[in-house]
Amino acid sequence: MLRAVHLTAGYGRLAAVHDVSLTVEAGELVALVGANGAGKTTTLRVLSGLLRPWSGEVWFDGARIDGRPAHEIVARGLGHIPEGRRLFPEMTVRENLEMGAYPPHAKAARRQTLDLVFALFPVLRDRQRQLAGTLSGGEQQMLAIGRGLMSRPRLLLLDEPSVGLAPLLVARIFDVVAAINREGIAVLLVEQNVHHALHLARRAYVLEHGAVVAEGEGRALLQRDELRRAYLGG
Repeated sequence: MLRAVHLTAGYGRLAAVHDVSLTVEAGELVALVGANGAGKTTTLRVLSGLLRPWSGEVWFDGARIDGRPAHEIVARGLGHIPEGRRLFPEMTVRENLEMGAYPPHAKAARRQTLDLVFALFPVLRDRQRQLAGTLSGGEQQMLAIGRGLMSRPRLLLLDEPSVGLAPLLVARIFDVVAAINREGIAVLLVEQNVHHALHLARRAYVLEHGAVVAEGEGRALLQRDELRRAYLGG
């Protein structure tokens, strides 16, 4: 479904990712893990069209999309939920969700998708007339994920969904990611919570200093001594 080939990209003259290649198959849940500054967010920004690569290619469903505008990439079925939630705080929960249904095919199925979002996050149904800026941190993260689902993606790029959340909410968010994947939506998950991410993912890539240094089955990577020492404390 998604194929990135030898991506190099950065900001100004500073390269943030170097020769990164990765794939995500239809219906697959893949993790992209690494320390702060490893290039994870930059990689997602390139894949979703928010940042143009200096070199390399991105293919989605057999079409090359690097260099295409982000709104066109969303309309093709590739959604991106950025780190930091990026909600519209002065708009209600319902209005934020409806803003996510921007592509024509998503507008046509808005009611059906709302039902899915409210099934995943019942609290959003209860608070749909509440201003987004008044929600708790965990509720805002749920709303950000729900808004991303409203575009009806076939592949969802999810950047650090657990950051800043209490442990019980972290577990809930990972349960929801698994549920989204069971709905048939492929997921590329960027996470600093390496243990959770590698347990959840079918496959994973490890980034260090902007380059892929390891890849394989998620749980198998957890058994590699060098990764355990680097990310799990031994």
